[in-house]
Amino acid sequence: MKYLCLVYCSESTLHSLPDSPRDEECLAYAESVQASGRMVVAEALQSVTTATTVRVRNGKMTITDGPFAETKEQLAGFYLIEARDLNEALQLSAKIPAARVGSVEVRPVRELGVPTQPLDMQEASSP
Repeated sequence: MKYLCLVYCSESTLHSLPDSPRDEECLAYAESVQASGRMVVAEALQSVTTATTVRVRNGKMTITDGPFAETKEQLAGFYLIEARDLNEALQLSAKIPAARVGSVEVRPVRELGVPTQPLDMQEASSP
């Protein structure tokens, strides 16, 4: 089963606390999960100041610079992992270095049943 591990922390303190993770430590953790065969993808995100929020209300799109909501912690990155169950996903997420200075929200991925073939391949195989 796939689990999304969302890493939240205060951007203002992420790299300034004594227990803050270093990039090399985060990379080493990601490589260890990759080597175990449980990593699907992991990425760090740019600062929340680069975010753009899109909303559609009554058929009209509005765009706002910045995040959806003002919060004490911001989404800093994510790991999409394969795990046997929630317990294994929680054990993996507890080892994410940024968990020491922030939090990790672990959520099962809801499969939508969309085709796994890329769109351009689907179009090529259509009559």
